[in-house]
Amino acid sequence: MTIFLMFLGLFLLVLLNVPIAVALGVVAAVAMLATAGPDILPNLALVMFDGATKFPLLAIPLFILAGAIMNSSGISRRLIAFASALFGFVRGGLAMVNIGTSLFFAEISGSAVADVAALGSILIPAMKKKGYPGALAAAVTSSSATLAVIIPPSIPMILYAVMADASVVQLFVAGIVPGVLGGFLMMCVAYWFAVRYNLPVEEAFQLRRLGKTFKEAAWAFMLPVIILGGIFGGWVTATEGAALAVFAALFIGGVIYRELDWSHLREAMMEGGVQTAVVMLLVASSALVGVYLTEQQVPQQLAATIGDYTQNRYVVLALLNVLFLVLGLFLHSAAAIILVVPIVIPLVNTIGIDPVHFGLIVTLNLGIGQQTPPVASVLITACSVAKANIWEVSKYNVYFVAVLLAMLLLVTYVPAVPMALVNFFYR
Repeated sequence: MTIFLMFLGLFLLVLLNVPIAVALGVVAAVAMLATAGPDILPNLALVMFDGATKFPLLAIPLFILAGAIMNSSGISRRLIAFASALFGFVRGGLAMVNIGTSLFFAEISGSAVADVAALGSILIPAMKKKGYPGALAAAVTSSSATLAVIIPPSIPMILYAVMADASVVQLFVAGIVPGVLGGFLMMCVAYWFAVRYNLPVEEAFQLRRLGKTFKEAAWAFMLPVIILGGIFGGWVTATEGAALAVFAALFIGGVIYRELDWSHLREAMMEGGVQTAVVMLLVASSALVGVYLTEQQVPQQLAATIGDYTQNRYVVLALLNVLFLVLGLFLHSAAAIILVVPIVIPLVNTIGIDPVHFGLIVTLNLGIGQQTPPVASVLITACSVAKANIWEVSKYNVYFVAVLLAMLLLVTYVPAVPMALVNFFYR
């Protein structure tokens, strides 16, 4: 009954427009007071502090800052120019440029919202100028940006790894194949739209221009090599790799390209600080919820209940997919991971599901939630940039969401897709 009242209280507070982080903290504090009395109050601050000071979480503000610096220093523009030279000769090539650049940008920022904000402001106007419907341009930008949450480095993966005590590096490796495959399928959908609406060819393929844009973007291409090479090679942890990403972005943007001045750097740091504060407040307040649920043995009770119902892992995965898809409609990915993963991970371990495999399933589910109203944080950002109606955009976006759903089913029921590289390198 207490758990039901907690979720009811959380739901009511969110309806009253109370920030989710504050609502979580209030509900958890009231529940702890009701069960343990006022003597528990001195421990609340300690629990929140301990929950927010885990070393892997330091990677979040660093990756956010690296993405902001990248966007402020001309790196994004050079990547777009190279992608245009590579894909521009295909009908609807500008949409493929959008998807291809998102794939690359995801390897540095790890954030879908950052991807939309950085690339959408450049590519959406360009697509509209070439005759693309504004709603289609927003849909391509929004859905391709969601690939940022399954291609390493991924901020939701970092949060999941902390909550589930899983390997961040193995999660990153697990996201490579689904991310690339998802990008290819989205390009196929974009080509279908291009043929249907007779969208233009961007430009003829010119090997000379491809070479020129590659040379100009060569230093930008070093960023994922440095970051992911260091992490996967075992030279640095994911957190240290995030710090390396900031240093590399500063060096390339400020010293090599000489387009990063103090005003742009200050703006990037402010943006990173604000986004980090939102996530870390969620982490701190959710630590209270996690401690309370653990003390009340809610995860163990849930695992026992579902275990009594079925031991079939495919049925359990189907139930968990439905749960996270529904949560994604109403919660941001960080909140959903922090709130629910500690509850279901004992069940996952009991059934024998690999935590790394399950982490990618969770990440994909919540990525789909970024595209589905009412929350739809990434979709709303893309609509804002494109100045398009969310329902008009959704008419196009449903085809790209179908790709994400297909990837979810593939990842869920064909574990070799995400886990082949993990098993090859680490097991």
